[in-house]
Amino acid sequence: MKRLIIALALLACMGADVSAQGFLNRLKDRAIQTVQGKVENKVDQTVSEGMDEVLDGKKSDKKSKNSKNEDAEMVDVGDAADAVDVSDAAPSTATSSDFKRGSIIIFDDDVTAEQVGEFPSKWGMFQGTVETKTLGGVKAINLTDNAQVQPLIEQEGPYLPEEFTIEYDFYYWPTSSVPGNDGIGLNDMKMILAVTKDRSDFPGEGCDGGELTAFVLKHGVCNEQEHSYYFNGDKNGGFNYAFKKGWNHVALSFNKRALKVYFNDKRVVNLPHVNQPTWLCFQVPFDYINLTFIRNVVIAKGAVALYDRNAQDVSAVEKAIQETGKFVTNNILFDTGKATLKQESMIEIMRVADYMKKNPTARFEVQGHTDNQGSDKINDPLSQQRAEAIVKALEGLGVDGFNLKAVGKGSHEPVADNKTEEGRAKNRRVEFIKR
Repeated sequence: MKRLIIALALLACMGADVSAQGFLNRLKDRAIQTVQGKVENKVDQTVSEGMDEVLDGKKSDKKSKNSKNEDAEMVDVGDAADAVDVSDAAPSTATSSDFKRGSIIIFDDDVTAEQVGEFPSKWGMFQGTVETKTLGGVKAINLTDNAQVQPLIEQEGPYLPEEFTIEYDFYYWPTSSVPGNDGIGLNDMKMILAVTKDRSDFPGEGCDGGELTAFVLKHGVCNEQEHSYYFNGDKNGGFNYAFKKGWNHVALSFNKRALKVYFNDKRVVNLPHVNQPTWLCFQVPFDYINLTFIRNVVIAKGAVALYDRNAQDVSAVEKAIQETGKFVTNNILFDTGKATLKQESMIEIMRVADYMKKNPTARFEVQGHTDNQGSDKINDPLSQQRAEAIVKALEGLGVDGFNLKAVGKGSHEPVADNKTEEGRAKNRRVEFIKR
């Protein structure tokens, strides 16, 4: 059993988006634990029995010494969690900053009307095992055995509208909350939005749309704070957010092209351009993880309003270049003191990219300008790094890097008075100079 646990943990971690160094550290830790296990046989036996209960569905009348609360409520989750502390299992009621649910609900399932032990009636399944179970006194949907499921939305036309919101509560188990669990992930799940021609062409492919993927949100498995996402087929990103133990609220808003994701009261993903998705499903990729629970799934028409920061359209970019030989913008923003582009800046950068792809022979000097706050020793290299970041972003959108040159101007060429905040804001700009 011990060898099986180690193998499963290594396979899970190798499949997750974690650094090589992190993987080596975990490998080292597991090796050390194996050696210690041979010496401390009695302790090792207790740990193995604890994991047997979780992975093999064996029940034990003994209370684990690893449990933080020996009087915690033991709940019916089938074969998964007889020895798991779920004292923090209250459903989430958190709201999400600027998130606003769509105005017309097209799917709503709080699972309360479902029968425990049966497949939830408002869902369809591609594969795996899906049942209604109780967790901490509330009903929830349990996904196991590489489950791939989809809400059954009954409406005319596309499965998902042009603008929509998705919400669900997700139960998070810290790895330490399961007696005897030594790092094996319990919360690996994907929410997949895909692009399809109609309702009939995707189910045969299962949940994972491959190149058809519009957006995938993946909750981490080995790193308790790690989450990742993929969009428009092959682009990807990641972020850290520490779920609290128990129910956490996840919300997503899509408005024609802009996609935002919220965890509890914090926005964690903000993408300015994502392909229009028409299909939704949930997937649990690892068949031995049987502690994935969701509930309170709501899908609605309507979304959070677009936020363009007065970004120029392509015709305005073209007009400025024709009239002055350059395009100047204050809408490309960076993290304070860094060369890290803010997501909302991509709206403006895409305007420039569209113009350059429409005019493939156009060549530009990309100039970064700062205000006079701080010294030249800081501002000069920072403006250069920011210009380079813009060039890299344009290349990522398909612009030929040969036609771009990054130049940092620092604060040496102001266009307004640096004595006022309004003037400094005008000086913090990017100029695309046609060469």
